[in-house]
Amino acid sequence: MSTHNLLVELFVEELPPKDLKRFGEAFAATLVAGLKTRGLATDHSATTSYATPRRLAVHVSAVRAQADDRAVSLKLMPVSVGLAADGQPTPALLKKLASVGADASVLPQLKRQPDGKAEALFYDSLVKGPMLAEGLQGALDEALAGLPIRKVMQYQLDDGWSSVNFVRPVHGLVALHGADVVPLRAFGLVSGRETRGHRFEAAVEPVVLQDADHYARQLEEQGAVIASFAARHAEIVRQLDHAAKQQGLQPIDDAALLDEVTALVERPNVLLCRFEPEFLDVPQECLILTMKANQKYFPLLDAAGKLTNQFLVVSNIRPADASRVTGGNERVVRPRLADAKFFFDQDRKKSLADRVGGLDKVVYHGKLGSQGERVQRVRAIAAGIAKQLGADVAQADRAALLAKADLLTDMVGEFPELQGIMGGYYARHDREADEVALAIEDHYKPRFAGDELPRGQVGEIVALADKLETLVGLFGIGQLPTGDKDPFALRRHALGVIRLLSERQLALPLDKLLHDAAQAFGDRISDASAALSDFIYERLAGALREQGATAQQVDAVLSLRPKELGDVGKKLAAVRAFAALPESESLAAANKRVSNILKKADGEVAEQVDAALFTDPAEKALHAALVDIERIARPAFDRRDFTASLQALAALKAPVDAFFDQVMVNADDPKIRVNRLGLLAILRSAMNRVADLSRLAV
Repeated sequence: MSTHNLLVELFVEELPPKDLKRFGEAFAATLVAGLKTRGLATDHSATTSYATPRRLAVHVSAVRAQADDRAVSLKLMPVSVGLAADGQPTPALLKKLASVGADASVLPQLKRQPDGKAEALFYDSLVKGPMLAEGLQGALDEALAGLPIRKVMQYQLDDGWSSVNFVRPVHGLVALHGADVVPLRAFGLVSGRETRGHRFEAAVEPVVLQDADHYARQLEEQGAVIASFAARHAEIVRQLDHAAKQQGLQPIDDAALLDEVTALVERPNVLLCRFEPEFLDVPQECLILTMKANQKYFPLLDAAGKLTNQFLVVSNIRPADASRVTGGNERVVRPRLADAKFFFDQDRKKSLADRVGGLDKVVYHGKLGSQGERVQRVRAIAAGIAKQLGADVAQADRAALLAKADLLTDMVGEFPELQGIMGGYYARHDREADEVALAIEDHYKPRFAGDELPRGQVGEIVALADKLETLVGLFGIGQLPTGDKDPFALRRHALGVIRLLSERQLALPLDKLLHDAAQAFGDRISDASAALSDFIYERLAGALREQGATAQQVDAVLSLRPKELGDVGKKLAAVRAFAALPESESLAAANKRVSNILKKADGEVAEQVDAALFTDPAEKALHAALVDIERIARPAFDRRDFTASLQALAALKAPVDAFFDQVMVNADDPKIRVNRLGLLAILRSAMNRVADLSRLAV
């Protein structure tokens, strides 16, 4: 069967820019999957998706005009129901055969096959492959139904009576198999070969498509539209870099903004604009956010990363005289920057310390009280952490007191993303200590995966206290994440705690941190420390696996629940190095055997032996080897050289193997049996000091 390339396009009113990339990918993926399921496309068919503000399209190579016929085996009914005692077909069987287009003449072809406890009749037939029009219609319907639309709108079709629901009204449908139109229907439309180009700059209207393969070229040459989202994105990046380099500057790096702007234009044209230099007195984070969030502009930075008074606009038109476009954008941004300057000036008239009392009127959570109460808890937790670390308690307390005060400022009210950042600026204006200002600015860090950690010890303390307060409080009232729902970002908070403790090597036992944080709530919450501890270790395990450790290696380290997470990385590295030793497999298996023996023993086995009770040379040799190894392994462990501590265990392989080959642990003499169990308990303790090596056993 010959094949041709296929194009399907849906022409719509302007789509939501933040969803356009996902729509394009989902539309293409679902439609192509539907074609493959129906045998009209194969795994070798290449897919190209297109998405502009006014269209979703997909190009698929090597699509068949008709799918191959396929053999199917249809279960009809149990033999006892379909055949009478004399072997003749029952009326039920004849009726069933008629429903599938067959009659009594196929009876000799029916097969008897086991089906559970009974036999059933099966009919093998050849099903004709669907034609492209039929199969593509089904695939298109599935693609439209499968779009990840967050909010649909209802609109009336041209017939004046029918209404449909979709993300935006649809005005055109194209379906071309090679140069031939495939008859499809959707949203009251019939497919054709006509589409529309740029709203203002198309050379022809409509654009009559020659065939599926000329789609992108015709749209660009005749319609002034770059149909490919990826190509349009690349063109914007090229123009941004070129325009910035001409000024000796660099555009701000923001992938989300790039995607959104790519979804707003069909023919990008980057233009240089300016604003008055006096606005640069406002913190650059405010100006950058104003330009990005409200206007979708690209601020320009100098080589030191400092904001300049120049910015780039991605226009959707290319006029001969661009001055009206640049002038209009400059006029539009000026009031926005003026608002930011006004907020900044007004906020500085009142100190952060004077705003703290107002937090008592701001609700944090119905069951956990106000932001003011929350601040007092964070202060208590931060003070406790500072004492444990020998840090400046007064500075930690001051930073914790002021950290949330910027929530009451006009600037943060307008731009919630600036909380913490503005607090740092206002703290410096209030002449707070530099360490305090820095801690206020950084206490939300890390905000996301890969974000930097707080700069300075005070910032680390307040950030840790803030995250612990959130986790302990919400777990304590039962607000746990479920499935993919995590409205309070508790997973992110847990990963923040993990990163602070591990990357900064903070000597803070996790169990004590959780206990002390819970104390700050008094009797307001229930004890959920066990569940929260499990939650944190689960996040840690996932993070370690993402970094390349195996599940067994991670389990070996975390099954012992190391109290100080700062040691986990070193312990994991030690386990990985141990696993590479030739002796590791044998010792891991022996450790597992030891654990099983001790589990079956009556009562708790003490880690002690009486050398006088040793009767076998192999147990004497094992005890002597343990004594020698402990002289190396324990001091190495105490100085946190976990790799050396585990490496020392390699010398145990021979004596351990000999012990299990030659010694009967469960001796008839109870004293000898208890003594040998004690020796194994000492062995297990020595082997499992860094990690539970039995978890490495296959």
